[in-house]
Amino acid sequence: MKKKINTQFIIVSFIAIILTMSLSVGTFYELFVQEMRNDMKAYTHVLRSAGVFNASNEEKLNLKNEDLRITIIDADGTVVYDNEANDIEMDNHKDRPEIESALKNGEGSDVRKSSTLNKSTYYYAVLLDDGQVLRIAKEASSVWNIFIKVLPLILGIIILMLFSVGIITHYITKSIVKPVEELANNIDEIKDIKTYKEIQPFIDTIKKQHEDIVKNSHVRQEFTANVSHELKTPLTSISGYSELIENGMATQEDTIRFAGEIHKSSQRLLTLINDIIELSELDSSESKVAMETVNIYDIAKNCVEMLKFNAKDHGVNLKFEGTPCNITANKMMMEELVYNLLSNAIRYNREGGSATVRVNKILDRVNLEVLDTGIGISKENQKRIFERFYRVDKSRSKSTGGTGLGLAIVKHILIKHNAQLELESTEGKGTHITVIFQPSQKKGLINNKIR
Repeated sequence: MKKKINTQFIIVSFIAIILTMSLSVGTFYELFVQEMRNDMKAYTHVLRSAGVFNASNEEKLNLKNEDLRITIIDADGTVVYDNEANDIEMDNHKDRPEIESALKNGEGSDVRKSSTLNKSTYYYAVLLDDGQVLRIAKEASSVWNIFIKVLPLILGIIILMLFSVGIITHYITKSIVKPVEELANNIDEIKDIKTYKEIQPFIDTIKKQHEDIVKNSHVRQEFTANVSHELKTPLTSISGYSELIENGMATQEDTIRFAGEIHKSSQRLLTLINDIIELSELDSSESKVAMETVNIYDIAKNCVEMLKFNAKDHGVNLKFEGTPCNITANKMMMEELVYNLLSNAIRYNREGGSATVRVNKILDRVNLEVLDTGIGISKENQKRIFERFYRVDKSRSKSTGGTGLGLAIVKHILIKHNAQLELESTEGKGTHITVIFQPSQKKGLINNKIR
């Protein structure tokens, strides 16, 4: 990983250096051209002011300059003087850009490149008082010639910069990658990893994800162990009673009793399997819930009617109160929600006690309340009752057919509907559960809350 980052960084740096050098040479050349033009302009105006090139002055014929080429051109373009060539043999210069500009505007300049000599000639011309044009020319290296001359220096700088970039990149990459490598190699000791503030959010995210993975793994292991244990009990009972009947060790009366126990255990087994399947479906984040407008009052009323015989068997008095209220929800899930809450209120009640279901509307929210006068839930148990297979009273739960998954299913239904649950319970006095449905069922509007 470090080698890949280093290589990529060096390649990018090399391209950046080449581009920077090229731009620098181009910029330098433009400055050089501007400087040459300014120098030529200064030379021309100095010579013009000296009066050397007046029509009556013959001293110009003796001017010699190794750097500057001096030319005098008439208004018709005829060359009348040149310090480096025979003016008689020279072509008419009227069409030269710098001459045209001087005749028209008083001064002009031009740069012409020679492909054979790999040089550029800089021209500057000025109109004299007598109508003639004074032109000065000077040769200089072209941009490519300049570039070739400084190429060894550029290459040296590039090599030095690449070497420096390589060393710097190595240490920077090492400092960046080191915490990540330590994290990968010591994921369980993430708290001891030293890092810097820029990468801390990344480390925190990985830490949270790791903790979630470990937590989910423990939950799955615990769930698997609990399922195995819960399935083993009724299966052992079914296997034992059926074996006694098969071997002829049961009397006529025993056979009837054993058949009843087998039926009871098979029903418990079927209920447990159905709850596990339902919980798995609710666990799936991809499962879509079909919502519709339902009357929670009618659903609660039907549930009370359904469980009245169960309540009678337990010696519990059922009550139903409220007014019709519509909510946006999944009808089957609402039936499951009310059924699980009310069946718990009956199961964990005492003989002669009561269980009440109440539906009402407060402002713009709908409340579903389930109250009982049962055994209640202690403070330490209230935080755990929505865990899978957790039972406050295990002996009572198993004797009444509870699977320990009812409230876990309730919790997932609440999450699917973004509803809020409030729990108030006093040990030995009873429990009061309130499910609150908000007017808007947008996802994430309300966090599930248990008190």
